[in-house]
Amino acid sequence: MNKNLMRQAQELQNRLAKLQQELGNMTVEATAGGGAVKVVATGDQKIVSIAVAKEAVNPEDVDMLQDLVLAAANDALDKSRDLAAKHLGQLTGGMKIPGLM
Repeated sequence: MNKNLMRQAQELQNRLAKLQQELGNMTVEATAGGGAVKVVATGDQKIVSIAVAKEAVNPEDVDMLQDLVLAAANDALDKSRDLAAKHLGQLTGGMKIPGLM
């Protein structure tokens, strides 16, 4: 392997490590039920908070609250993956590199 290619691979690896750290500091937010449930996730797909409005808590309808939390969490994780893919695409120039997303 030529030295120029190895240097480029090392630079890409370093930029990727920096991007992964940056994604861990970025957040996305998703809501469900008209804002009754709010979920915040990081760019590296970790849920960092879930907020539930008092009005959404009905002991007679726990299933609805569970559905709202699930919907907001899935939406937040989808947004997080989109954020990561967007930033990775900028890093790789749009190339699809196996194992990166």
